[in-house]
Amino acid sequence: MTSKPAAAAARATVYGYPRQGQNRELKKAIEGYWKGRVSADALRSTAAELRRDNWRDLAGADVDEVPTGDFSYYDHVLDTTIMVGAIPDRHRDAVAADPLDGYFAMARGTQDVAPLEMTKWFDTNYHYLVPELGPDTVFTADSGKQAAELGEALALGLAARPVLVGPVTYLLLAKPAPGVAAGFDPLTLLDRLLPVYAEIISDLRAAGAEWVQLDEPALVQDRTPAQLSAAERAYRYLGDLTDRPRLLVASYFDRLGEALPILAKAPVDGLALDFTEAAAANLEALAAVGGLPGKRLVAGVVNGRNIWANDLTASLATLGTLLGLADRVDVAASCSLLHVPLDTAAERDIEPGILRWLAFARQKTAEIVTLAKGLAHGTGAITAELSANRAHLASRATSRITRDPAVRARAAAVTEADTRRSQPYTERAAAQRARLGLPLLPTTTIGSFPQTTQLRGARADLRAGLIDGAAYEERIKAEIQEVVSFQEKTGLDVLVHGEPERNDMVQYFAEQLTGYLATQHGWVQSYGTRYVRPPILAGDISRPGPMTVRWTAYAQSLTDRPVKGMLTGPVTMLAWSFVRDDRPLGDTARQVALALRDEVNDLQAAGTPVIQVDEPALRETLPLRIAGRAAYLAWATEAFRLTTGQSRPGTQIHTHMCYAEFGDIVQAIDDLDADVISLEAARSHMQVARELAGHGYPREAGPGVYDIHSPRVPSTQEAADLLRTGLKAIPAERLWVNPDCGLKTRGWPETRASLENLVAAARAVREELPSC
Repeated sequence: MTSKPAAAAARATVYGYPRQGQNRELKKAIEGYWKGRVSADALRSTAAELRRDNWRDLAGADVDEVPTGDFSYYDHVLDTTIMVGAIPDRHRDAVAADPLDGYFAMARGTQDVAPLEMTKWFDTNYHYLVPELGPDTVFTADSGKQAAELGEALALGLAARPVLVGPVTYLLLAKPAPGVAAGFDPLTLLDRLLPVYAEIISDLRAAGAEWVQLDEPALVQDRTPAQLSAAERAYRYLGDLTDRPRLLVASYFDRLGEALPILAKAPVDGLALDFTEAAAANLEALAAVGGLPGKRLVAGVVNGRNIWANDLTASLATLGTLLGLADRVDVAASCSLLHVPLDTAAERDIEPGILRWLAFARQKTAEIVTLAKGLAHGTGAITAELSANRAHLASRATSRITRDPAVRARAAAVTEADTRRSQPYTERAAAQRARLGLPLLPTTTIGSFPQTTQLRGARADLRAGLIDGAAYEERIKAEIQEVVSFQEKTGLDVLVHGEPERNDMVQYFAEQLTGYLATQHGWVQSYGTRYVRPPILAGDISRPGPMTVRWTAYAQSLTDRPVKGMLTGPVTMLAWSFVRDDRPLGDTARQVALALRDEVNDLQAAGTPVIQVDEPALRETLPLRIAGRAAYLAWATEAFRLTTGQSRPGTQIHTHMCYAEFGDIVQAIDDLDADVISLEAARSHMQVARELAGHGYPREAGPGVYDIHSPRVPSTQEAADLLRTGLKAIPAERLWVNPDCGLKTRGWPETRASLENLVAAARAVREELPSC
C-alpha cells in the first residue's frame, strides 16, 4: 500500500453490531417481560434505545453507513421467518393474537406447542431458529420491522443500509415442516419466495433505503449445480427489479468459490467478501473473474469473529490489491460484529499491555475506520495508528505468555498409543456393566442443574469480598447435597453433582488453566437471552492442579449411586473460546487435551466410575468446505481420544453433543471411541437416533427426550413416545434416557417436573420390554 490516496474515497461500514447493550439491558428486559415484570411497551422502548445507542456508537466512530434490521429480540433468522410470513400452522393463532408473544412462542414454545428447532449458525456458537417449510407454505411480505428500524436510523440523520438474510440462504437453512414427506427440498420454493423479497425491497426503497444488503453466507459452502443455478436465478430476478434500491450481496465465513462468478455477473450493485478467513482464495477468485467493474466491493479485512487486534499493515496491503478489482472498495469487518463482545474498555482485570492486543466491537469499528481512512487518503494519514499497531503486535509475538517450552515439548512427544484405550469397547462394556449394575434404559442428566439467583449471588458476594471462601464453599456443599438428594428421590440411575460452582462450562476450566485470559464483561450472544463470556486463549496451555475432583468426590460421598465426573472436551474448549491466531488449532487442541487427561487420571484415582467429556462443539467447528473437514476431524477426534486414552476399562467414558446437524459427523462420533454419547433429539424427533443406526454405531447412546431450551414441561407420555421412537433405532441394552442438554438455564419447578416425568417414562417403557 503506497502513501498515495485512492481514486475514490473508501467508506467504513459494518454488517451488524452486538445487540445486548453495555450491561445486557436487552436480556434483562426480555426476561423481565417473560416474568411479567416488564411491559411490552417498556421492552420495545428499551430495544429502541439500544438500537439508537448502537447507531450513535458507530456514527460517533466515523462509520459512514450503519446497518439496520440486524437488531433482534431473539434471532435474526426467526425475524426473517416473520418477515416472509412462513409461520408454522401451530403458531399462527398465537402470532395473530399477540405478535410479540407469538414470536417468543415460536422461539421457546409453550406448554402446549413446541418451538421451532434450534441449531448452530454455520460454524459459530450462535444458534438460529430453523424455518419449517413445505409444499403448501404460502409466503407473505411483512416489512414492518425492517422499514421501521430504517426510519429510526434515518431520523437520526444517518446513512443506513437495511440488512436481510438472503432468500437462497434462508431456504438452504430451512427444513421440511413436520408431516412433510421425506425428501422435500425447501429450495424448490424459491420462485414463490422471490416476489415476497421483491415487495420487501420495494417497501424499503419507499422508506428511504439507498442500499439493501442481502446476506448469503450459505453460498460459501460447497453447493450443487442446482443450488448455484437457484442463486443465479434469484439475483437475476431481484437485480432486474425496477425502481429498487441498490443491492449488496454479502458473504462471509469462507471463500465464495463457485458462486462468485455467478454473483459477479448478476445485475446487483455490489458484493461483500471475507478477506480474513479466506483472503487468498477470494483474492484469486476475484482476479479470475476480472474483478467487479462497475460494482461496489465491501472488503471484510477485520476479523469479525475473533478478538485479536488487526494487522493494519497487512490489511492495507490486501485493500491496495483490491483497488484495481472494483469500481469502489469499502472497508468492513468480515461478518457481523454480533460474534464479539462490545468493548475492551470495560475490562479492568486484564493487564493494559495485554489488553492492547485485543479488539472487541468498538475497537474493531475503530480499525475499520482507520483502514478506510488509510485507503482513501494514504498511509500518511494514519502514521500514528500504524506505529502503535506494529508495537502492539510485536509485544504479543515476543511475550513470555504466548510460549511455554515445557508444554510444547510434552505435546510433541505424544504418540498414537497415547490416543487409544487399552481394551476394545465390547470388553470395556462388560467391565462397566459389572461395575455399575445399571438397569436397561438407564437414566441420567447431562451435568448442570439450575443456577439459582442465590448461587449467582454467592459468587458475586465472593468476588466482592462480602463472604469469605469458607462461607462460599459451605453454600456450594449445601447445593450439591440438595441436587444429589433430589436425584436419588426422583430415581435417576447415574447422578451428577449439578455444577453449582461453575460459572460456565468453558470459562470455569479456562480460569484454572495457564494460557487463558478471562473477561469480566465480554458477553456474546449464544441464543435468545443466553449470553456467554468466551475466555481468550492467549498462550500455551497446562493444568497447575486438579479442577473438579474435590466436588465430584464430595457428591459421591453422599450417595451409593454412581456420580459422573464432568469435563468440557478439548474441541469445545477451543470452539467456545477466542482462539489463538498465531498457532494451528490442532496444536492447541493437543495441549488442552493433555491438561484434561491429567484431570481424567485424577478423577479415576479418586474412584469416579463415570466421566463425561462434553464435546457439543465438535460439529459446530466442522469446516464449511468439505475439503477442510478430514484434517479437522483427524485432530479433533485425536484430541478427544488423547484426553480419555488412559481411562481404565471399567471407567465409563461419556460424551455429549447438542443443537447441531450430526449426520455429517457420525463417523467422527464413532471415532471418538466414547462408551456412551448423549445428543439433542427432542426437537428433531429422534432424527439423530436414526442417523446413528444408519451408520451402524456400535456403542451406547442417549438421544434426548426433554428439550431444555424451552420452558415447557414434557409429559410422561411425550417422553415415553420419544423413547419408543428411539428404541426403533437403538436396542434397549444400548439406549440411555436423558435430557437434550444441561439444566443450568432452567428453573427448579420445571426441572423437577420434567425429570420426574423422564424417569416415569423410562420405567413405563422399561416394563414394556420383553426382558423386563
